[in-house]
Amino acid sequence: MRNWFLPRRTFVLSALLLSAGATTGCPSEKPTPTPESKAGSGSNAATTAPKSADTFLTISQEQQASWVRNFNPLLAPGNVRWPTVAGIYEPMLVYNTMKGEFTPWLASKYEWSNGNKTLTFTTRPNVKWSDGQPFTAKDVAFTFGLLKKHTALDLQGVWKWVTAVEAKGDSTVEFTLARPYVPGLVFIGHQPIVPEHKWKDVSDPVTYTNENPVATGPFTEVKTFQNQIYELGRNPNYWQPGKPAIKGLRLPAYPGNDQANLALLNGEVDWAGNFVPEIEKVYVSKDQANHHYWFPLVGSTVFVYTNTTKKPLDDAKVRKALSMSIDREQIVKIAMNNYTRPSDATGLSDAHERWRSAKAVDAGDWVKFDVAKANQILDEAGYAKGADGVRATKDGKALRFDINVVTGWSDWVRAAQIVTQQLKQVGVEATLKTYDFSAFFEALQKGTFDLSMGWSNEEPTPYNFYRDLLGTATVKPVGESSARNWHRFGAKQSDSLFEAFEAATDPAEQKKIIDQLQDLFVETAPSIPLFPGPSWGEYNTKRFTGFPSKENPYAKLSPNNPPEYLLVLTELKPK
Repeated sequence: MRNWFLPRRTFVLSALLLSAGATTGCPSEKPTPTPESKAGSGSNAATTAPKSADTFLTISQEQQASWVRNFNPLLAPGNVRWPTVAGIYEPMLVYNTMKGEFTPWLASKYEWSNGNKTLTFTTRPNVKWSDGQPFTAKDVAFTFGLLKKHTALDLQGVWKWVTAVEAKGDSTVEFTLARPYVPGLVFIGHQPIVPEHKWKDVSDPVTYTNENPVATGPFTEVKTFQNQIYELGRNPNYWQPGKPAIKGLRLPAYPGNDQANLALLNGEVDWAGNFVPEIEKVYVSKDQANHHYWFPLVGSTVFVYTNTTKKPLDDAKVRKALSMSIDREQIVKIAMNNYTRPSDATGLSDAHERWRSAKAVDAGDWVKFDVAKANQILDEAGYAKGADGVRATKDGKALRFDINVVTGWSDWVRAAQIVTQQLKQVGVEATLKTYDFSAFFEALQKGTFDLSMGWSNEEPTPYNFYRDLLGTATVKPVGESSARNWHRFGAKQSDSLFEAFEAATDPAEQKKIIDQLQDLFVETAPSIPLFPGPSWGEYNTKRFTGFPSKENPYAKLSPNNPPEYLLVLTELKPK
């Protein structure tokens, strides 16, 4: 399974928010909330704030009617309370998207050797667990041993290419790989580490809720845990001197997007990762000195996935013609409030700007809005229009498709609505189908769809982004759940390129390989990129400072992407 995070969403806002001056909203990065506005209009937790509300950083990161106490860092982020996987527990490395580099964390350094089949980490000295016990390389080896023993915890499939993990004393841990796999650094480096002395007696770490965590992170002390609110205090033994500067974290349970967004707009929330429509008008204008946001285009690219197991979507000419019929400028303006831009033909977000090939961008005319050319391509390919204006295959099957989207993900719903209207211009009939998330995601994973909105991979290099889109190894039969290659397309020419990248550590060599993958993506158009997703982030400087911003882009602002938000948690200060 890949390292992915569900796009953070927002839903159509209620009349309560609209009365505050907002228009309806949209989604796009990992589970997302929405805007807020009047004093006392949040949840019970927000209106009955304890005294710590004055000194604890209040965060809106997920919406639930009530909290379930689970701090197990070996489970997927959405199943445990924030910030379990990066804030309570910590990884060895933190990838900084904005700087394009790894920041050493529980490890002070790493080194490849043995033809890139051995990866050795030196763990940081003088780190203690929150109970005062020393952290060592043995805790790292123990953690990966748990993933091997309990495969449900191996969320990134590390043990598919790692053959052994061994602590070489207290400060060195060695990973032996079955083959050179340099992209695996992020999966190993980002794994939250647990203490052996506490977890060795846990009978079932898959179901363990770990209600009172012992960890190395900046916030480990559960001060309050109630149905409507929980609070975390500082780790008394944190290894970074003088950090964290803030006393603790406060997370109210907002039962829905309206309540969460109203709290944000009203200034009750210090930090959030929400889509807020017309944010200058509904948020910034309420307190221009303190209300701020930053939406860099480093989130995952949003796609219309084409199920290539279905004719005629298996025809690259059809996919390119469908893409040319889409006015991305209109989608960006109407569905995304101009928070983003149309995707180019590489599909890469700004997180991978340094990898982008100008040659591939220039060659990818199929992302440019050109109805006349789209019609010409379909005419020449033999997809003639019938009397009803709908094109058909040579065997008479009409080009009619459903396009799937999640109910309430209003930006994507709007984008899909625009797509369905524009496909009619080229004689293709598309019908919008909305589903609750579980049904939508099941269809996406199992390949039981025609067209579907969807997100893409977010990792340090474009390797997995293109592997998910082009690699034959990621193609699974329809009906079998696929972690990422939802459109079920594989280009055999790509396999040797992925293999070469897996063994490469030289930046120039890596860039050359990614250039070739971009060329192949542009040539085959396996699915249709729409726009790079903004990384949603809002902050209020009335009580706290030190947030990343466009002027100080030391890390992503968004609290939605572990472990990168650790870089923020350790920099914030009371005003």
